Amino acid sequence: MAQVGNGADGAEPEEDCFEDAFDRIPVASKMDLRASIEECSMALNLVLNNKFSEALDLLRPWSKDSMYHALGYSSILVMQATMTFEHKDIQAGMATIKEALQTCQRFRKRNSVVGSISSLMSKQSPDSLKADEMHAEICYAECLLQKATLTFVQDENMISFIKGGIKIRTSYQIYKWSKDSMYHALGYSSILVMQATMTFEHKDIQAGMATIKEALQTCQRFRKRNSVVGSISSLMSKQSPDSLKAALLNEMSMFFPQGSIILFYSARIALLRGNFEKALVKFQECISAQQQWRQIHHLCYWELMWCHSFQQQWRDAYRYADLLCRESRWSKAIYVYQKAAILSMMSEEELKTSGEDVVELFRQVEGLKQRLAGKSIPTEKFAIRKSRRYSSATPVKLVIPALEMMYVWNGFTIVGKRADATESLLITIERAEEQLRNDPNPSEFHPDDQCLVQMLKGLCLKHLGRLLQAELCFTQVLSSEKHIRYDHYLIPFTLYELGLLYKQQGDYIKATHFIEDAKLNYKDYSMESRLHFRIHAALSSLKCSPTNSP
Repeated sequence: MAQVGNGADGAEPEEDCFEDAFDRIPVASKMDLRASIEECSMALNLVLNNKFSEALDLLRPWSKDSMYHALGYSSILVMQATMTFEHKDIQAGMATIKEALQTCQRFRKRNSVVGSISSLMSKQSPDSLKADEMHAEICYAECLLQKATLTFVQDENMISFIKGGIKIRTSYQIYKWSKDSMYHALGYSSILVMQATMTFEHKDIQAGMATIKEALQTCQRFRKRNSVVGSISSLMSKQSPDSLKAALLNEMSMFFPQGSIILFYSARIALLRGNFEKALVKFQECISAQQQWRQIHHLCYWELMWCHSFQQQWRDAYRYADLLCRESRWSKAIYVYQKAAILSMMSEEELKTSGEDVVELFRQVEGLKQRLAGKSIPTEKFAIRKSRRYSSATPVKLVIPALEMMYVWNGFTIVGKRADATESLLITIERAEEQLRNDPNPSEFHPDDQCLVQMLKGLCLKHLGRLLQAELCFTQVLSSEKHIRYDHYLIPFTLYELGLLYKQQGDYIKATHFIEDAKLNYKDYSMESRLHFRIHAALSSLKCSPTNSP
């Protein structure tokens, strides 16, 4: 198959000796394929050297006339949208991506059936394409990936999930068709991994891992740094295997040791692996690395808040929650709720030193709700509903609300990698359990609170390997279903967790039964779409598991 290089003749590129950017870069007067790739490579280096505005200034003049400038310019705006989650940034990113797709379309080979990928695949071979037409196909595929990313950001529901998946599938077909190209080896492998995040199939993840290894070898041989960079966004998905992320970041950190994006994802991987100490250091390095994009600071504050929360360092967690409340505009409702939840975990003495009024903070949450792209944020709706316990003249305190939010954000899977942190959480949960048991005046929320505590206790016990005790906690929640008045989400989520427990024990029939129960027999509860994504992943993995009779 034809090899795609940096020049119109497909020749190998010269080794890139770029180290840093000029303070002022003149606008090019003409732009052929080779020049566009070279200039976009320079812009890529600017981004990874924390010079985001300079990169945009370099790409903007040719963003509607050059496919690579269009791709590079939209990439930066999409990255900004995924960092801020602000409606205006998402709109700007989506508008730019649409323009970029139109620009790439102008350079693609015209067929009798315009825009038909299947027609292109069946009637054309890469050898029949000119160099710029081959490049146009790949740029078009990258733009589709970015559009899929923004589709997920816009709305967390199944329709967005399907729409994004369709875009990824189309992009995948283009990359598969050109996978022997040295320049786009990593693009193809990143598509396979991103497809795995949609299907959650083990075979897709394995295929992604295999092609990533081949692509990294290719990139190492030709020092194609921009190919590595082009894959980062799709590989940073939560579902992507850590080994893939680590391989890419090791490659990138050799060239950009102070790049804030590289530092952030290095810290994120350390956090996901339970290495809280390394994560704290790396997030601080990321904050210090640049001051131009404060949004990256906000991402670090969010992760630092959780890193301290996982260790129950509530004073430090509060400091970052407070910074988010004051500086970030993503979701004031979630930030204020999170801050109030963290303060609720402190002792009376610690709370006094903060100078905060927890009840007043909870009462503010509902008035801070917003809508993104006409849709409410599911986690924001959850926070608003929980905070209503403080709206009456005699508030009913939430029970371990910071740990509940930790579960909502899937934090127990991270804490579970550290036995010391898990044991510490279990002590806090059992203390809350004891207080509920000895409550002389139980409120109408008492059954709900008891079930929440039992579910979280079961999670800790599961991660500590005390599986029988964990099972008893989960079954206790399920037996209390008729007594739950408000937190109806607890039953389907507990069914899901019990199913995972049976899967861990090798009883795949029971595991499938409980997870399908959660999927089929419950609806209209908090964070339903979030659980359905997890259920889809679990059932797909169970299909790949050997059947084991009870």
